[in-house]
Amino acid sequence: MIDDMLDRLCPMHVRLGPDGVMRHFGPTLRKIRGGQSSEGQAFWDMVTISRPRSVDGMDALLDAARHGGTLRLRFRDDPAAALKGVVVPLDDGGAVVNLSFGISVVDAVRIHGLSAGDFAPTDLAIELLYLVEANAAAMEASRKLNLRLQSGMIAAEEQAFTDTLTGLKNRRALDHILARLSESGETFALMHLDLDFFKQVNDTYGHAAGDTVLQRAARVMVAATRERDAVARIGGDEFVLIFPRLVDPDKLAMIARRLIQGLEEPIPVGEQTCRISASIGIAIRQDSEEAAEDLLHRADIALYAAKRAGRGRFRVAGAGDTAGVDDATFSHDGD
Repeated sequence: MIDDMLDRLCPMHVRLGPDGVMRHFGPTLRKIRGGQSSEGQAFWDMVTISRPRSVDGMDALLDAARHGGTLRLRFRDDPAAALKGVVVPLDDGGAVVNLSFGISVVDAVRIHGLSAGDFAPTDLAIELLYLVEANAAAMEASRKLNLRLQSGMIAAEEQAFTDTLTGLKNRRALDHILARLSESGETFALMHLDLDFFKQVNDTYGHAAGDTVLQRAARVMVAATRERDAVARIGGDEFVLIFPRLVDPDKLAMIARRLIQGLEEPIPVGEQTCRISASIGIAIRQDSEEAAEDLLHRADIALYAAKRAGRGRFRVAGAGDTAGVDDATFSHDGD
């Protein structure tokens, strides 16, 4: 009768006789031990008690019960989960040891496939598990939402800094990059590139053809630059290329020639063939105090000097070229 009552109220109990021999196992305790019966064996042969360390027999076990101590123990064989135990003396000199998983209950339920029926009716373990699972589900949903929000923010930021037609950076991105480079004091060069004869393409073949030409021009510019460089479309047919830590005029001249050569390649648009070229103004920032606006102004002056020289050319602005085109002096003629 007592065993039936204990099975219902304490499904993880073991009842000991006065000699410490196990007389009865609760159903949940039997389940987690794979259904094997250890009845008839000494309690000490099944478990190792780590606290209190002095509990090594029935007298010590009953003494721990009288002092209200909680046992800390493990099975000597599988499962190796840590357990807590409370001892209640019986009138016949034996005792009931009621065991629990403590904070490892979540793992125990998963490992042993436990359900609500494996716990006492008043045990809050299952409610705790529901809360844990609900919290885990909420955390996962929150994580996924945060990832979507971050992805959305990144996409929105990329869109805000991207020219939708060409996929290049836009004027806003250019200003951001120039501000960062200026604050860092890093040396760099920039090219102001304008497509020659682009207006004729639009007027002759239409804006769809013009869009195709712009997209082809963007690919040429990206192919001619390094990964660390930046290419931005700042107007209809105007572009700015930034070259961090590249201030060698000869190398910049080589890139400008490559750009002009690539842009002068015929561009097929449907049954038509479009031809453009490019004029380029180059300015080199070697003085960390020079403002980005002044550098852009010098590149702009060099660009218009290249156009006045006949287009399909480049000019490299000198350090003092901040006057009008007619007053500016240039090095590295790109004719």
